[in-house]
Amino acid sequence: MSYRHRKIAVATLLAILLPASSGLRADESPAEIDTAKLEADEVVIGAIVFEKQDIFDLENPKENNALYRLLNRLHIVTKDSVIDKQLLFKSGDRYSKRLSDESERILRTNSYFYDASITPKNRQDGTVDLHVNTRDVWTLRPGLSISRSGGETETAIKLEESNLLGRGQRIFVSQSSDVDRDSTALFFSDNHLGLNWTSISMGFSDNSDGNTSLFSLLHPFYALDAKWAAGVTAFDEDKRSTLYLLGESAAEYRHERRSYTAFGGWSAGLRDGWVRRYTAGFVLDDNQFSNVIDATLPPVIPDDRKLAYPFFGIEFLENRFETATNRDQIERTEDFLIGTRLTATVGWSDESFGADRDAVVYSMRASRSFGKLAESALLLTARASGRIESGDTANALFHVVARYYQQLSEKRTFFATFRGTHGRNLDLDNVVELGGDTGLRGYPTRYQTGDSKVLLTLEQRIFTDWYPFRLVRVGGAVFADVGRSWGENPLGEEDHGWLSDVGVGLRFAPTRAGTGRMLHLDVAFPLNGDESIDSVQVLLEAKRGF
Repeated sequence: MSYRHRKIAVATLLAILLPASSGLRADESPAEIDTAKLEADEVVIGAIVFEKQDIFDLENPKENNALYRLLNRLHIVTKDSVIDKQLLFKSGDRYSKRLSDESERILRTNSYFYDASITPKNRQDGTVDLHVNTRDVWTLRPGLSISRSGGETETAIKLEESNLLGRGQRIFVSQSSDVDRDSTALFFSDNHLGLNWTSISMGFSDNSDGNTSLFSLLHPFYALDAKWAAGVTAFDEDKRSTLYLLGESAAEYRHERRSYTAFGGWSAGLRDGWVRRYTAGFVLDDNQFSNVIDATLPPVIPDDRKLAYPFFGIEFLENRFETATNRDQIERTEDFLIGTRLTATVGWSDESFGADRDAVVYSMRASRSFGKLAESALLLTARASGRIESGDTANALFHVVARYYQQLSEKRTFFATFRGTHGRNLDLDNVVELGGDTGLRGYPTRYQTGDSKVLLTLEQRIFTDWYPFRLVRVGGAVFADVGRSWGENPLGEEDHGWLSDVGVGLRFAPTRAGTGRMLHLDVAFPLNGDESIDSVQVLLEAKRGF
């Protein structure tokens, strides 16, 4: 037994043997401990107690039945060591509410947990125990999935385990078919490979139009106080790509891509409420284009592009977070970064590095929130990326997203989002598309194409108490979408102007399965467009949120 675990065991034993009132302040109860006082009194963490809930709570009569008891028995609960690796504190450290809150957020990012919280209990003279509360979900998911959006149907047969033997590892095997290709895929990942924060991901897919492989080994900036990061990634892909005209396949080309990145990063950690991080590395991104073998559509071939460049990046992050419920999820803790975040990366691609051109390669991102999620809040994000070649911009894209939440009641939230994209001199393989698969729900997939687009969505979200079989929470939405694309189009598509739709939908959020997805069933009615569009669009798809 390690020194740390001996210390935890001794602290736990003392907590059992000593009277419950020992050292407890007169104005505190075991269930309600003032965390500000814990910090002010420089209280030390004693035992770290893992309170792990299985998938179903058998003490609840509504969940205590033969099927749910069987599922609990078949399920392997997440191991203590997997949870322990993700905590930013240890026994013997001074208590910090910031580190406790940040550890909660880290735990909640795992798809194998439905929720996670950390509660201080049993304050003794100079120490306090921390109870880490988690609830597992069912993570073995064999099955058949079918989704439909924009008039196109996607099917998949898959077997996925996202918490292999309770160790937090993910393995995924699938055979799928969508509008672009048929694919057989295998993927494995482990976010805590031996060391606390080293992750590995490996994947391969054999597609009807080529194949894809990826590998990454990363040590990320996992916490606000993380001092360094490093990693390598490799991505190879050979595929058939299609250009669309009014939602129909109109042209095609073969795209072979090899992309490799190596980087390192350093930071002083959190200082006065802010984090500053620096990153440097090297990228090779080689894109080759050609005719499709046995083509069925006219060819439209982009120009080859090979970039090789060292880069430097900087990030500023403000430590301001809020939690909420019934915003993008149903009756589930949601974490929002409401502070300012700024990132910028610049690189120089040069023929001496093996590139086919000299170019400045840049990307920038900024986000900021206004208001309070408990009442109303506006969340803004802007991104820019592109290249500068021979004094002119190339493949330049500017995105802006504004999300507005207003809580009308405990069960109703008004949501509005505006998304805008403006492009200039875009690469032919990077066109801007708008349709049923990108938020304009009353229209076919990739209905409009150009170099710019805007989309406004208004949505009244309803969160019900309907909880069928205590497996799925149900919500609903009434929505309207308005948008259009415009600008340069490689196929010379006619500009159809503004498009709009209205509709209603149901949302089904699984609470016992670690899909990380919410099922959307929408019925949308297009209000304009060409005569080929169906008067009603039915969409069935899985998304990460409402």
